[in-house]
Amino acid sequence: MAKTIFELTDKMQKRREPFAIATVVQTYGSVSAKTSSKAIINKQGQVVAGWVGGGCAESTACEQAMECIETGKTALLDIDLDDEMLGAGMPCGGGMRVYVEPVLPEPTLWIMGHGRVAECLCSIGSLVGLNVVINDIGATWEKFPNASQLITDDIDYSTLTPDKDDYVVVATQHKGDHESIGQALKSEADYIALIASRKRAKLVLDYLADNEFSQADIERVNAPCGIDLGAITPEEIALSIISEITMLRRKGSGLQRHQMLKEEAGKVSQDKPSLEVIAR
Repeated sequence: MAKTIFELTDKMQKRREPFAIATVVQTYGSVSAKTSSKAIINKQGQVVAGWVGGGCAESTACEQAMECIETGKTALLDIDLDDEMLGAGMPCGGGMRVYVEPVLPEPTLWIMGHGRVAECLCSIGSLVGLNVVINDIGATWEKFPNASQLITDDIDYSTLTPDKDDYVVVATQHKGDHESIGQALKSEADYIALIASRKRAKLVLDYLADNEFSQADIERVNAPCGIDLGAITPEEIALSIISEITMLRRKGSGLQRHQMLKEEAGKVSQDKPSLEVIAR
């Protein structure tokens, strides 16, 4: 059974399918599942392999698994199998604790282009845990050894199909940037960035407006993109963009950490009543 579960999780990860692993970590009294029993639960809340018990134990674990997949957070369930109100029918006279852990595919970073900035984006993006796809006719494995996929025959950018949580960076150095941006805007991707001069960026945005893209669509394009690091070199430019992606992915503030601590300390000081107020 363990081999079957591990083989399945490996296949699901390769297919980039989200799922959750429910593991019985503690039992007491009379229960059917044993400690270390596992179940693989897909995003529809269905057990696709393994077992953590029948009746309400399985249904409760499945409900929690769907929530964990949605939020990306783990959960620890205490399931009382001695309570008829849970709908188990005849109570077992025991209970269990189940740990539910979501396993989510890492977001994909779609990079359009094959220059030095694109190479650095691939290296740093892979380093921070992104699944990197390079879409450019001039891309080679020698230049992009950290990419998971190279697309070199997509003349019309039809294979540029990012998901909502993916990131798209167009670094084509003017070659097809307007067309690839237009294709990216047809997706639900939350982050679409264009690396270009202000003059070139304006031309691209004007092209979008002339081709019936709405103002809301145009405002989805990050141009200029990246966090202001004072970047000059290709490596620094790539770092500023990956920093912005990381900030959005992890819901950061973009502030310097010591500045955040100062602001938090100031807030605590303001919230704390003075001795004069206490005396009154």
